[in-house]
Amino acid sequence: MTVLRLAGSELKRMTGGLLPKLTILALALVPLLYGAVYLYANWNPYDNLDRIDAALVMEDAGAPAGDGTQLRAGQKVAESLIEDRVFNWQPVASAAEADQGVSDGKYAFALKIPGDFSASLASPGDFDTATRAMLNVTTNDANNYLLSTIVDKLTTAVHDSVAKDVGEETANQLLTGYGTIHTQMVKAADGAAKLAGGVTRLRDGSAALHHGSTQLAAGAAELYTGQVKLRDGATQLSAGAGQLGSGLAQLEAKTAGLPADSQKLADGAAQVAAGNAALNTKVQDTVAQLDAADNGLRDRVRESNARLVASGVLTQEQAAKVLAEFDAASASGPVTGAKTKIQADAAQIQQLADGSAAVSAGAAKLAAATPALTDAISAASTGADRLSAGATALAAGGEAAVSGTASLVDGAKKLDDGAAQLETGAHSAADGSTTMAGELAKGAGKVPNPDGQQKENLSGVIADPVSVSNVSQAKADSYGAGLAPFFLSLALWIGVFMLVQAMRPVTQRALASNAPAWKIALGGWLPFLAVSAVQASLLVLVVNGVLGLDPAHPVLMWLFLLVAAMAFSAIIHGVVALLGSPGKLVVLVLLVLQLVSSGGTFPWQTIPQPLHLVHQALPMGYVVNGMRHLAYGADLSMIPSTVAGLLGYTLLGMALSMLAVRKHKFWTLKTLKPEIAV
Repeated sequence: MTVLRLAGSELKRMTGGLLPKLTILALALVPLLYGAVYLYANWNPYDNLDRIDAALVMEDAGAPAGDGTQLRAGQKVAESLIEDRVFNWQPVASAAEADQGVSDGKYAFALKIPGDFSASLASPGDFDTATRAMLNVTTNDANNYLLSTIVDKLTTAVHDSVAKDVGEETANQLLTGYGTIHTQMVKAADGAAKLAGGVTRLRDGSAALHHGSTQLAAGAAELYTGQVKLRDGATQLSAGAGQLGSGLAQLEAKTAGLPADSQKLADGAAQVAAGNAALNTKVQDTVAQLDAADNGLRDRVRESNARLVASGVLTQEQAAKVLAEFDAASASGPVTGAKTKIQADAAQIQQLADGSAAVSAGAAKLAAATPALTDAISAASTGADRLSAGATALAAGGEAAVSGTASLVDGAKKLDDGAAQLETGAHSAADGSTTMAGELAKGAGKVPNPDGQQKENLSGVIADPVSVSNVSQAKADSYGAGLAPFFLSLALWIGVFMLVQAMRPVTQRALASNAPAWKIALGGWLPFLAVSAVQASLLVLVVNGVLGLDPAHPVLMWLFLLVAAMAFSAIIHGVVALLGSPGKLVVLVLLVLQLVSSGGTFPWQTIPQPLHLVHQALPMGYVVNGMRHLAYGADLSMIPSTVAGLLGYTLLGMALSMLAVRKHKFWTLKTLKPEIAV
């Protein structure tokens, strides 16, 4: 008996009537009921979240923003959620109403934006009252457990979006503040530079003032020396005038002896006239020197004022005022008084000179006219008295002039010292202002001054400093596409498992033949392989053509699923053939173990450690992994080794089938009457 005849015998038995044919058709469609229909129901549930009613409570009252506008972040969040239509948002008036709706199942969950939401977002501007803005979410796992996870992702996205917007606004204000500081520091640096220039001009003017005051002090010292000489001359004049008066008195008393002494008198009068003329010349020179000194001092003051006005230290009005005060001081000062007094005395000395000349003339005539001489001597005596009085007054005025000139020297010295201090201070101020201007300019250069584009870029980076570049080497297009490898493998195992409910792993006729065990085992397995291949092909056809899986390698995926069907059918055939009815329970247990260990939903590394061995020992995990690589376009280098492993599972199943044939070749009472039949 050949293998094909054994396989054809079983298939002929299963297709001998209408009902068997319908049974085979139903068994071929079983994987579709589990795999395709389940995938169809869950193909892209995230696109249908807008059918879920969710309560939205917006109680935010807004808050003043930093730029004077009104911040309404809560209203913005609510409008954005409604516009995005991720869920079917239902505006609700109060939080209590929303919570009751979630409890009653009217709403799947509730999102509540409290009244202080905007105020809390704006609170970081006050260090003492800064608080976090809250979004309150109410869920109820009785409505759906997975919905809570989806809501967590939604609220996290809302949180990140609001935090980024607020962070960008805060960072923009911070960068604007930096620009304002930079601008003000630049202005301060410019002002300091102008101040440095003004202080430099003040330094130059103070140096000129110091130079002028030094010259003024030197001129005052020279004036003092001249005044001392004038005073000494006036003292000598006073003494000489006194002596002249005494002599004329004696001359008047001795007029009787005038004829004899006339010649001597003429000679003395001539000497007196010459001395008075010399004295008059000295006094007139002194008066001229006083005028020149007074005018020279006034010229120096006017020149100093002109330099100060040119350097910006004094204004023209202030310079005119200084000159006027100097003129007033000079007009009422002791020097002017002394000068006036000397000028008055000069007139008297002029008179004395004229009188001396007259005396000389009279003395010449005295010899010829004694009576007239007596009268002239009397007049001369009177003039000599006046000369003595004038000389005494002139000496007193000279002393006052010396005292005033000494005061002028002291004032000029103080002015010179003050000008020196002003020059030193101006030098220090100029250096300090120049240094300050340079440091301010350096500081302004270090303060950021971003333009509009830079502020926009920098505020985005500060608000969201970390960006994730997600490169997907292989990606499922939808939720259903992500689950397809797992459910296709699971559906195929279930489909083969259902075959043992209607098909016999090994027929009694084959066992009674003389055919070798491997032929009987292979002949019993081939019908299972044929139907499972049909199941796998239908699965691929429906999932790709109807549901739109669109795998990266459709033909390779179909061939790989056929290899998986071969391995699954061989293992299930071998277990049931060896163990009989209890083998069906073993196949069911293997199904459950692979369901939890294959990594179809969560990564298999997350399952408990004891189940890791199950994952590595059973075939479904390898089938799921291979299907993912073929469906999503990942690296295919692992496919050959996976196919080799599935071939190994096929050989293992065939070995179990051959062992079952050898076992069932020998009949026992249990063979005729099994203890249990399922």
